[in-house]
Amino acid sequence: MYDSFSVDYDRFVNWKNRLTFEMPFIETLLRPLGEEAGGRPVRILDAAAGTGMHAIELARRGYEAAGADLSAGMIERARANAAAAGVHVRFEAAGFGDLHSTFFPDAAMPPFDAVLCLGNSIPHLLSSAEIQNALTDFAACLRPGGLVLIQNRNFDAVAARSERWMEPQSHREDGAEWIFLRFYDFLPDGLINFNIITLHRAGEGGWQQQVSSTGLYPLREAELTRHLSIAGFAPPARHGSMTGEDFNPEKSGNLVAAARKL
Repeated sequence: MYDSFSVDYDRFVNWKNRLTFEMPFIETLLRPLGEEAGGRPVRILDAAAGTGMHAIELARRGYEAAGADLSAGMIERARANAAAAGVHVRFEAAGFGDLHSTFFPDAAMPPFDAVLCLGNSIPHLLSSAEIQNALTDFAACLRPGGLVLIQNRNFDAVAARSERWMEPQSHREDGAEWIFLRFYDFLPDGLINFNIITLHRAGEGGWQQQVSSTGLYPLREAELTRHLSIAGFAPPARHGSMTGEDFNPEKSGNLVAAARKL
């Protein structure tokens, strides 16, 4: 799904607005890591980097950033975006569970101070065992006291409301128009089918459509907290959005968990 969607991903996300919204909270969490680093740059891995925009923005702000994504198409775009931005970010095509082996082929590599996993990425793993393996992999990439920051949909609220549809997104560029529609199908086995309909037209021409789908595991707050503990993290601070507001399991749109490695 994401190899094909990588072509339009930076049209789907309004990065100027998103980074303006999210970066103050992210830097609030990273600031203590800078104090602990003793003057060296804070080392950050974006574990589901997509087209690389979070890692690129962090590099612009003086962090030593790296990124990984299972989608080779996304990583190709991320490398092109970093080159266009004039910053150095190491991007690797690697999925959850393979991050430590990809970034630490030998013991000489220093560990990361923080691992970010944003954009509802972990629920793309379709079993509890895979999620546990991913969080254990995150911990292996971190120094003691390092931070993991995870942003998921609040599936406690999604399940309670049987909430299928998400807000449409649109984009205009050089006389062309894109509309992105996202919705869930709730499956009998408890998983979710995540669908994206991409509508595109040039000028006033006819609309073309493409439908992409992938599975999701509706990871809830209690289960994520349990997996983090098993992976060796302290109890997480829980937030309801990337502004840092308190998490409300009945109302929050997101579950944002920040936890330190023990």
